[in-house]
Amino acid sequence: MRAILALGVALVVCGRGGAAFADAAWCSDLARVADLAATNKLAFIAGAPRGGSFRDATVPLPGWRNCALYGARTFTCDSQAFATSGQAEAALAALVADVKACLGADWSRDDSRSSPVYAVVRNEHDAVSMTLSTDRADDGEHVVRLTLFVRGR
Repeated sequence: MRAILALGVALVVCGRGGAAFADAAWCSDLARVADLAATNKLAFIAGAPRGGSFRDATVPLPGWRNCALYGARTFTCDSQAFATSGQAEAALAALVADVKACLGADWSRDDSRSSPVYAVVRNEHDAVSMTLSTDRADDGEHVVRLTLFVRGR
């Protein structure tokens, strides 16, 4: 029931649009991934193996790239590419607001662990957290990397 309610709230919030990524088409998928993480079911969206302990994610976030699972407790995606690190930093700030709006009031930014290039967003009721950080992808482009993970219990 909680999953259905969270998804419904996410769909309503996402329908308003996001500041950083236009209509936040990824919102309902992010809410689904967060719910799977909260119920220790991330393995349900594991796809083809990649190198190391990585697997493709069968629920990629629309408009994002390189979505993958690492082990059974971590989901990661890279944003669209940006020409400069400054553009990635600006996108990060807006994206944190979009993520919080998408996932609802139970999610908040942990300012004591965040900076202009790194943000920690936590769920107050589940053992799920997320980091959003600027980075350079393997191809050298600037991106915002989203990493959602289950905290130790």
